[in-house]
Amino acid sequence: MKFHWFHLMPYPDLPEDFREKYSSVWVDVPSHLFDPERGHVVYNDYLDELEYAADMGFDGICVNEHHQNAYGMMPSPNLMAASLARRTSNTALVVLGNSIALYNPPTRVAEEMAMLDVISGGRLVAGFPVGTSMDTNFGYGETPITLREKYREAHDLIIKAWTEPEPFAINGKYTQLRYVNTWPRPLQKPHPPIWVPGGGSIETTEWIADKDYLMANLSYAGYKAAKSVMDQYWDLMRQKEKDPNPYSAGFLQLIGVSETEAQAKEDYAEAALYFYQRCLHVNQMYNNTPGYRSLRSMELSMKAGRPSSLSAFSGEQTWEDYLEKGNIIAGTPEQVIEKIRELAKSLNIGHLMMLLQFGNMSKDLTMKNTRLFAEKVMPELKDLWDDEWEDKWWIHPLAAEQTAQPAAVK
Repeated sequence: MKFHWFHLMPYPDLPEDFREKYSSVWVDVPSHLFDPERGHVVYNDYLDELEYAADMGFDGICVNEHHQNAYGMMPSPNLMAASLARRTSNTALVVLGNSIALYNPPTRVAEEMAMLDVISGGRLVAGFPVGTSMDTNFGYGETPITLREKYREAHDLIIKAWTEPEPFAINGKYTQLRYVNTWPRPLQKPHPPIWVPGGGSIETTEWIADKDYLMANLSYAGYKAAKSVMDQYWDLMRQKEKDPNPYSAGFLQLIGVSETEAQAKEDYAEAALYFYQRCLHVNQMYNNTPGYRSLRSMELSMKAGRPSSLSAFSGEQTWEDYLEKGNIIAGTPEQVIEKIRELAKSLNIGHLMMLLQFGNMSKDLTMKNTRLFAEKVMPELKDLWDDEWEDKWWIHPLAAEQTAQPAAVK
Protein backbone atom coordinates (compact mmCIF):
# COMPACT_ATOMS: atom_id res chain seq x y z
CA MET A 1 0.00 0.00 0.00
CA LYS A 2 1.22 3.52 -0.78
CA PHE A 3 0.78 6.57 1.43
CA HIS A 4 0.53 10.13 0.15
CA TRP A 5 0.76 13.30 2.20
CA PHE A 6 -1.88 15.67 0.79
CA HIS A 7 -1.91 19.42 1.43
CA LEU A 8 -4.84 21.72 0.67
CA MET A 9 -3.04 24.83 1.95
CA PRO A 10 -6.06 26.39 3.73
CA TYR A 11 -5.99 29.94 5.03
CA PRO A 12 -5.72 29.49 8.82
CA ASP A 13 -7.01 32.88 10.05
CA LEU A 14 -10.67 33.04 9.05
CA PRO A 15 -12.66 34.82 11.80
CA GLU A 16 -14.70 32.85 14.32
CA ASP A 17 -17.95 34.34 12.99
CA PHE A 18 -17.05 33.47 9.39
CA ARG A 19 -20.15 31.35 8.72
CA GLU A 20 -22.46 33.98 10.13
CA LYS A 21 -20.84 36.94 8.42
CA TYR A 22 -19.88 35.57 4.98
CA SER A 23 -21.93 33.56 2.50
CA SER A 24 -19.17 31.25 1.25
CA VAL A 25 -15.50 30.33 1.63
CA TRP A 26 -15.38 30.02 -2.16
CA VAL A 27 -16.06 32.39 -5.08
CA ASP A 28 -17.14 35.53 -3.21
CA VAL A 29 -15.05 35.33 -0.02
CA PRO A 30 -13.62 38.88 0.31
CA SER A 31 -9.93 38.98 -0.54
CA HIS A 32 -9.32 41.58 2.17
CA LEU A 33 -9.43 38.67 4.62
CA PHE A 34 -6.10 37.53 3.18
CA ASP A 35 -3.05 39.12 4.79
CA PRO A 36 -0.10 38.80 2.37
CA GLU A 37 2.49 39.11 5.15
CA ARG A 38 0.80 36.32 7.03
CA GLY A 39 0.47 34.42 3.76
CA HIS A 40 4.24 34.61 3.26
CA VAL A 41 4.77 32.68 6.49
CA VAL A 42 1.91 30.27 5.87
CA TYR A 43 3.02 29.28 2.36
CA ASN A 44 6.57 28.63 3.53
CA ASP A 45 5.35 26.65 6.54
CA TYR A 46 3.19 24.55 4.25
CA LEU A 47 6.11 23.85 1.91
CA ASP A 48 8.20 22.90 4.96
CA GLU A 49 5.50 20.42 5.95
CA LEU A 50 5.43 18.82 2.50
CA GLU A 51 9.23 18.56 2.47
CA TYR A 52 9.17 17.05 5.96
CA ALA A 53 6.68 14.42 4.76
CA ALA A 54 9.06 13.53 1.94
CA ASP A 55 11.92 13.22 4.44
CA MET A 56 9.75 10.97 6.62
CA GLY A 57 9.33 8.45 3.81
CA PHE A 58 5.85 9.07 2.44
CA ASP A 59 5.49 7.66 -1.06
CA GLY A 60 4.00 10.83 -2.48
CA ILE A 61 3.34 14.45 -1.61
CA CYS A 62 0.19 15.92 -3.13
CA VAL A 63 -0.88 19.39 -4.26
CA ASN A 64 -3.98 20.53 -6.17
CA GLU A 65 -5.65 23.46 -7.95
CA HIS A 66 -8.39 25.77 -6.68
CA HIS A 67 -9.36 29.38 -7.35
CA GLN A 68 -10.91 32.35 -5.50
CA ASN A 69 -11.16 30.66 -2.12
CA ALA A 70 -9.75 30.40 1.39
CA TYR A 71 -10.21 26.62 1.57
CA GLY A 72 -7.15 25.82 -0.53
CA MET A 73 -4.74 28.56 -1.59
CA MET A 74 -3.19 26.87 -4.61
CA PRO A 75 -4.35 28.48 -7.85
CA SER A 76 -1.18 26.98 -9.37
CA PRO A 77 -0.13 23.60 -7.98
CA ASN A 78 2.60 23.48 -10.61
CA LEU A 79 4.39 26.33 -8.83
CA MET A 80 4.36 24.32 -5.61
CA ALA A 81 5.49 21.15 -7.35
CA ALA A 82 8.34 23.05 -9.04
CA SER A 83 9.57 24.22 -5.65
CA LEU A 84 9.28 20.70 -4.22
CA ALA A 85 11.04 19.12 -7.19
CA ARG A 86 14.29 20.80 -6.17
CA ARG A 87 13.92 20.13 -2.45
CA THR A 88 13.02 16.43 -2.54
CA SER A 89 14.69 13.45 -4.13
CA ASN A 90 12.73 10.20 -3.93
CA THR A 91 9.11 11.10 -3.27
CA ALA A 92 6.51 11.21 -6.03
CA LEU A 93 5.13 14.66 -6.84
CA VAL A 94 1.40 14.05 -7.11
CA VAL A 95 -0.12 17.07 -8.84
CA LEU A 96 -3.78 16.22 -8.37
CA GLY A 97 -4.03 18.20 -10.38
CA ASN A 98 -4.49 20.66 -13.22
CA SER A 99 -8.11 21.45 -14.14
CA ILE A 100 -7.36 20.95 -17.81
CA ALA A 101 -10.57 22.48 -19.20
CA LEU A 102 -9.47 25.84 -17.79
CA TYR A 103 -6.25 26.10 -19.80
CA ASN A 104 -6.33 27.88 -23.16
CA PRO A 105 -4.70 26.17 -24.89
CA PRO A 106 -4.42 22.90 -22.91
CA THR A 107 -0.94 22.42 -24.34
CA ARG A 108 0.15 24.68 -21.46
CA VAL A 109 -0.54 21.72 -19.15
CA ALA A 110 1.43 19.38 -21.42
CA GLU A 111 4.41 21.74 -21.34
CA GLU A 112 4.42 22.50 -17.61
CA MET A 113 3.86 18.92 -16.51
CA ALA A 114 6.58 17.74 -18.87
CA MET A 115 8.93 20.29 -17.29
CA LEU A 116 8.04 18.99 -13.82
CA ASP A 117 8.61 15.40 -14.88
CA VAL A 118 12.02 16.20 -16.37
CA ILE A 119 13.21 18.43 -13.50
CA SER A 120 12.16 15.85 -10.90
CA GLY A 121 13.75 12.93 -12.72
CA GLY A 122 10.48 11.20 -13.57
CA ARG A 123 8.65 11.62 -10.27
CA LEU A 124 5.47 13.31 -11.53
CA VAL A 125 1.97 11.90 -11.17
CA ALA A 126 -0.31 13.88 -13.50
CA GLY A 127 -3.74 14.55 -12.06
CA PHE A 128 -6.54 15.66 -14.40
CA PRO A 129 -9.58 16.80 -12.37
CA VAL A 130 -12.66 18.15 -14.10
CA GLY A 131 -12.63 20.81 -11.38
CA THR A 132 -15.26 21.98 -8.92
CA SER A 133 -18.21 24.06 -10.05
CA MET A 134 -16.86 26.89 -7.88
CA ASP A 135 -13.52 26.90 -9.71
CA THR A 136 -14.63 26.17 -13.25
CA ASN A 137 -18.06 27.76 -13.66
CA PHE A 138 -17.80 30.72 -11.30
CA GLY A 139 -14.09 31.37 -10.88
CA TYR A 140 -13.17 30.88 -14.55
CA GLY A 141 -16.53 31.34 -16.28
CA GLU A 142 -16.74 28.00 -18.07
CA THR A 143 -20.16 26.95 -19.37
CA PRO A 144 -21.36 24.09 -17.14
CA ILE A 145 -23.08 22.03 -19.82
CA THR A 146 -19.99 21.86 -22.07
CA LEU A 147 -17.36 21.56 -19.33
CA ARG A 148 -16.85 17.81 -19.57
CA GLU A 149 -16.78 17.84 -23.36
CA LYS A 150 -14.09 20.51 -23.25
CA TYR A 151 -12.24 18.51 -20.58
CA ARG A 152 -12.12 15.39 -22.73
CA GLU A 153 -10.91 17.28 -25.79
CA ALA A 154 -8.18 18.84 -23.63
CA HIS A 155 -7.21 15.41 -22.30
CA ASP A 156 -6.87 13.93 -25.78
CA LEU A 157 -4.75 16.86 -26.92
CA ILE A 158 -2.38 16.62 -23.92
CA ILE A 159 -1.86 12.89 -24.37
CA LYS A 160 -1.12 13.33 -28.07
CA ALA A 161 1.20 16.26 -27.31
CA TRP A 162 3.16 13.98 -24.96
CA THR A 163 3.34 10.99 -27.27
CA GLU A 164 3.40 12.27 -30.87
CA PRO A 165 7.09 12.67 -31.90
CA GLU A 166 6.43 15.12 -34.75
CA PRO A 167 4.59 18.47 -34.89
CA PHE A 168 0.87 18.14 -35.63
CA ALA A 169 -2.21 20.33 -36.02
CA ILE A 170 -5.34 20.27 -33.89
CA ASN A 171 -8.69 21.49 -35.21
CA GLY A 172 -10.97 20.76 -32.27
CA LYS A 173 -14.23 22.26 -31.15
CA TYR A 174 -12.52 24.24 -28.37
CA THR A 175 -8.88 24.39 -29.45
CA GLN A 176 -7.42 25.06 -32.89
CA LEU A 177 -3.63 25.12 -33.34
CA ARG A 178 -1.62 24.91 -36.55
CA TYR A 179 1.42 23.60 -34.69
CA VAL A 180 1.55 21.45 -31.57
CA ASN A 181 5.17 20.63 -30.82
CA THR A 182 5.79 20.01 -27.12
CA TRP A 183 9.20 20.94 -25.77
CA PRO A 184 10.29 19.49 -23.39
CA ARG A 185 8.81 16.02 -23.53
CA PRO A 186 8.07 14.01 -20.37
CA LEU A 187 10.79 11.76 -19.03
CA GLN A 188 8.36 8.93 -18.21
CA LYS A 189 7.20 6.93 -21.22
CA PRO A 190 4.73 7.04 -22.78
CA HIS A 191 3.77 9.71 -20.22
CA PRO A 192 3.46 10.19 -16.43
CA PRO A 193 0.81 8.07 -14.68
CA ILE A 194 -2.60 9.75 -14.78
CA TRP A 195 -4.88 9.98 -11.77
CA VAL A 196 -8.38 11.42 -12.03
CA PRO A 197 -10.37 12.64 -9.01
CA GLY A 198 -13.87 11.21 -8.96
CA GLY A 199 -16.50 12.13 -6.40
CA GLY A 200 -19.48 10.16 -7.63
CA SER A 201 -20.18 11.40 -11.17
CA ILE A 202 -21.07 8.26 -13.08
CA GLU A 203 -19.75 9.67 -16.36
CA THR A 204 -16.36 10.41 -14.79
CA THR A 205 -16.22 6.99 -13.16
CA GLU A 206 -17.04 5.23 -16.44
CA TRP A 207 -14.46 7.29 -18.33
CA ILE A 208 -11.75 6.53 -15.75
CA ALA A 209 -12.48 2.81 -15.99
CA ASP A 210 -12.39 2.88 -19.80
CA LYS A 211 -9.07 4.76 -19.84
CA ASP A 212 -7.54 2.50 -17.17
CA TYR A 213 -6.53 5.51 -15.07
CA LEU A 214 -6.42 5.67 -11.29
CA MET A 215 -9.69 6.76 -9.71
CA ALA A 216 -8.95 9.08 -6.76
CA ASN A 217 -11.95 9.51 -4.49
CA LEU A 218 -11.35 12.88 -2.80
CA SER A 219 -14.05 13.07 -0.16
CA TYR A 220 -14.40 14.70 3.24
CA ALA A 221 -17.31 12.49 4.23
CA GLY A 222 -14.88 9.81 5.34
CA TYR A 223 -14.41 6.18 4.50
CA LYS A 224 -17.78 4.95 5.78
CA ALA A 225 -19.78 7.25 3.52
CA ALA A 226 -17.41 6.60 0.59
CA LYS A 227 -18.34 2.96 0.28
CA SER A 228 -21.23 3.62 -2.11
CA VAL A 229 -18.94 5.57 -4.47
CA MET A 230 -16.27 2.88 -4.41
CA ASP A 231 -18.81 0.08 -4.77
CA GLN A 232 -20.09 1.88 -7.88
CA TYR A 233 -16.55 2.00 -9.25
CA TRP A 234 -15.82 -1.68 -8.57
CA ASP A 235 -19.21 -2.70 -10.03
CA LEU A 236 -18.23 -0.88 -13.22
CA MET A 237 -14.85 -2.58 -13.25
CA ARG A 238 -16.54 -5.99 -12.99
CA GLN A 239 -18.96 -5.11 -15.79
CA LYS A 240 -16.02 -4.13 -17.99
CA GLU A 241 -14.20 -7.36 -17.04
CA LYS A 242 -11.29 -5.50 -15.48
CA ASP A 243 -9.29 -6.72 -12.51
CA PRO A 244 -10.29 -5.37 -9.09
CA ASN A 245 -6.72 -4.16 -8.57
CA PRO A 246 -6.75 -1.93 -5.46
CA TYR A 247 -3.86 0.11 -6.86
CA SER A 248 -6.23 1.47 -9.49
CA ALA A 249 -8.05 3.39 -6.76
CA GLY A 250 -7.14 5.95 -4.14
CA PHE A 251 -8.95 7.65 -1.29
CA LEU A 252 -8.47 10.80 0.80
CA GLN A 253 -8.94 10.65 4.58
CA LEU A 254 -8.42 13.11 7.44
CA ILE A 255 -6.20 11.49 10.09
CA GLY A 256 -4.90 12.50 13.51
CA VAL A 257 -2.42 10.37 15.47
CA SER A 258 -1.59 11.04 19.11
CA GLU A 259 -0.46 9.33 22.30
CA THR A 260 -3.96 8.70 23.68
CA GLU A 261 -7.58 9.19 22.61
CA ALA A 262 -7.90 12.13 24.97
CA GLN A 263 -4.72 13.71 23.61
CA ALA A 264 -5.99 13.23 20.04
CA LYS A 265 -9.05 15.29 20.88
CA GLU A 266 -6.90 17.90 22.58
CA ASP A 267 -4.59 18.02 19.57
CA TYR A 268 -7.00 17.94 16.65
CA ALA A 269 -10.56 18.89 17.62
CA GLU A 270 -10.11 22.64 17.09
CA ALA A 271 -8.51 22.14 13.67
CA ALA A 272 -11.26 19.71 12.65
CA LEU A 273 -14.01 22.15 13.58
CA TYR A 274 -12.18 24.93 11.72
CA PHE A 275 -11.88 22.75 8.63
CA TYR A 276 -15.43 21.45 8.50
CA GLN A 277 -17.23 24.54 9.74
CA ARG A 278 -15.24 27.29 8.04
CA CYS A 279 -13.20 25.79 5.21
CA LEU A 280 -16.23 23.86 3.89
CA HIS A 281 -18.70 26.71 4.29
CA VAL A 282 -19.69 26.77 0.60
CA ASN A 283 -22.82 28.43 -0.70
CA GLN A 284 -25.01 25.77 -2.32
CA MET A 285 -25.64 27.93 -5.40
CA TYR A 286 -21.92 27.81 -6.20
CA ASN A 287 -21.48 24.12 -5.49
CA ASN A 288 -24.07 22.73 -7.90
CA THR A 289 -24.43 24.96 -10.94
CA PRO A 290 -27.24 23.71 -13.22
CA GLY A 291 -25.61 21.66 -15.96
CA TYR A 292 -22.42 20.93 -14.03
CA ARG A 293 -23.66 17.49 -13.03
CA SER A 294 -25.74 15.29 -15.31
CA LEU A 295 -29.26 14.24 -14.39
CA ARG A 296 -28.06 10.63 -14.30
CA SER A 297 -25.31 11.42 -11.76
CA MET A 298 -27.67 13.49 -9.62
CA GLU A 299 -30.23 10.67 -9.52
CA LEU A 300 -27.59 8.12 -8.49
CA SER A 301 -26.26 10.42 -5.76
CA MET A 302 -29.72 11.04 -4.38
CA LYS A 303 -30.54 7.33 -4.33
CA ALA A 304 -27.29 6.65 -2.48
CA GLY A 305 -27.97 9.47 0.00
CA ARG A 306 -24.74 11.30 -0.81
CA PRO A 307 -24.39 14.96 0.19
CA SER A 308 -24.94 17.36 -2.70
CA SER A 309 -22.85 20.14 -1.18
CA LEU A 310 -19.65 20.52 0.80
CA SER A 311 -21.71 22.56 3.26
CA ALA A 312 -23.43 19.32 4.29
CA PHE A 313 -20.42 18.73 6.56
CA SER A 314 -20.28 22.22 8.03
CA GLY A 315 -23.23 22.12 10.44
CA GLU A 316 -23.10 22.14 14.21
CA GLN A 317 -21.25 18.87 14.70
CA THR A 318 -18.80 17.84 17.39
CA TRP A 319 -15.45 16.08 17.40
CA GLU A 320 -17.25 12.92 18.49
CA ASP A 321 -19.68 13.25 15.55
CA TYR A 322 -16.82 13.41 13.06
CA LEU A 323 -15.18 10.34 14.59
CA GLU A 324 -18.39 8.31 14.67
CA LYS A 325 -19.21 9.05 11.04
CA GLY A 326 -15.67 8.28 9.92
CA ASN A 327 -15.09 11.82 8.66
CA ILE A 328 -11.89 11.72 10.70
CA ILE A 329 -9.78 8.78 11.84
CA ALA A 330 -8.01 9.73 15.06
CA GLY A 331 -6.57 8.19 18.18
CA THR A 332 -3.55 6.16 19.19
CA PRO A 333 -1.32 4.58 16.54
CA GLU A 334 -2.93 1.21 17.22
CA GLN A 335 -6.43 2.60 16.78
CA VAL A 336 -5.48 4.40 13.58
CA ILE A 337 -3.85 1.26 12.16
CA GLU A 338 -7.02 -0.73 12.82
CA LYS A 339 -9.26 1.88 11.16
CA ILE A 340 -7.02 2.29 8.10
CA ARG A 341 -6.90 -1.47 7.60
CA GLU A 342 -10.70 -1.45 7.73
CA LEU A 343 -10.77 1.47 5.28
CA ALA A 344 -8.42 -0.19 2.81
CA LYS A 345 -10.24 -3.50 2.84
CA SER A 346 -13.78 -2.09 2.69
CA LEU A 347 -12.99 0.35 -0.13
CA ASN A 348 -10.38 -1.88 -1.83
CA ILE A 349 -7.87 0.94 -2.28
CA GLY A 350 -4.11 0.74 -2.67
CA HIS A 351 -3.30 4.46 -2.54
CA LEU A 352 -4.21 6.33 0.63
CA MET A 353 -4.04 10.11 0.46
CA MET A 354 -4.11 11.76 3.86
CA LEU A 355 -4.81 15.16 5.28
CA LEU A 356 -2.41 15.15 8.21
CA GLN A 357 -2.69 18.93 8.18
CA PHE A 358 -6.21 20.32 8.11
CA GLY A 359 -7.93 23.53 9.10
CA ASN A 360 -5.83 25.84 11.22
CA MET A 361 -3.46 23.16 12.51
CA SER A 362 -0.11 24.63 13.53
CA LYS A 363 3.17 23.67 11.92
CA ASP A 364 4.46 21.98 15.09
CA LEU A 365 1.30 19.92 15.45
CA THR A 366 1.37 18.99 11.77
CA MET A 367 4.95 17.79 12.16
CA LYS A 368 3.95 15.71 15.18
CA ASN A 369 1.04 14.13 13.32
CA THR A 370 3.26 13.42 10.31
CA ARG A 371 6.05 11.92 12.42
CA LEU A 372 3.76 9.67 14.45
CA PHE A 373 2.03 8.40 11.34
CA ALA A 374 5.32 7.75 9.54
CA GLU A 375 6.97 6.02 12.50
CA LYS A 376 4.08 4.21 14.21
CA VAL A 377 1.38 3.62 11.60
CA MET A 378 2.82 3.42 8.10
CA PRO A 379 5.28 0.54 8.74
CA GLU A 380 2.43 -1.68 9.93
CA LEU A 381 0.45 -1.26 6.71
CA LYS A 382 3.02 -0.94 3.93
CA ASP A 383 2.86 -4.60 2.95
CA LEU A 384 -0.90 -4.55 2.42
CA TRP A 385 -1.69 -5.76 -1.15
CA ASP A 386 1.98 -6.14 -2.19
CA ASP A 387 1.83 -9.91 -2.49
CA GLU A 388 -1.37 -9.83 -4.53
CA TRP A 389 -1.28 -7.00 -7.05
CA GLU A 390 1.05 -4.98 -9.25
CA ASP A 391 0.84 -1.19 -9.05
CA LYS A 392 0.60 -0.12 -12.70
CA TRP A 393 -0.33 3.44 -11.79
CA TRP A 394 2.98 4.44 -10.26
CA ILE A 395 5.96 6.55 -11.29
CA HIS A 396 9.06 5.29 -13.13
CA PRO A 397 11.84 7.65 -12.02
CA LEU A 398 15.47 7.69 -13.02
CA ALA A 399 17.82 5.52 -11.01
CA ALA A 400 19.53 7.35 -8.17
CA GLU A 401 22.90 7.38 -9.92
CA GLN A 402 21.35 9.12 -12.94
CA THR A 403 19.69 11.99 -11.09
CA ALA A 404 21.08 15.51 -10.87
CA GLN A 405 22.00 16.77 -7.43
CA PRO A 406 21.01 20.43 -6.85
CA ALA A 407 23.73 22.53 -5.29
CA ALA A 408 23.30 23.37 -1.63
CA VAL A 409 21.85 26.78 -0.81
CA LYS A 410 24.55 29.06 0.57
